[in-house]
Amino acid sequence: MIAIRYTLFALLSTALNIAFQYISFLIYEGFLSLYIAMFAGTAAGLISKYILDKKYIFFHIPKSKKDDGKKFFLYSLMGVFTTFIFWGFEIGFDTIFENENAKYLGALIGLSIGYIVKYYLDKRFVFKD
Repeated sequence: MIAIRYTLFALLSTALNIAFQYISFLIYEGFLSLYIAMFAGTAAGLISKYILDKKYIFFHIPKSKKDDGKKFFLYSLMGVFTTFIFWGFEIGFDTIFENENAKYLGALIGLSIGYIVKYYLDKRFVFKD
């Protein structure tokens, strides 16, 4: 059951990430627009995924706001590595392929790999209690 929930939450967070990127490109398409869009998408996906994972995957109840902040920091830190996977695929696909949508395909592949790795990192280092 956790695998199904985790997959659904990963899909939701991926959809939010891609949607925020798309909106970012609608607003701005100038210098460094891909990186700005990836940052916006990453922030949206990170926050939503943290809330869902904390509550429905790892069933963590923070003892205080400080505890919650600490968990979010660790969760974000574990996400740095997986974000590089995601960004690497997105930038790679954007660079290699001439298609406007290639970056989104790269993002989907990178996010899929990243979320699998992230689950094990979070289980081992963030929500270990």
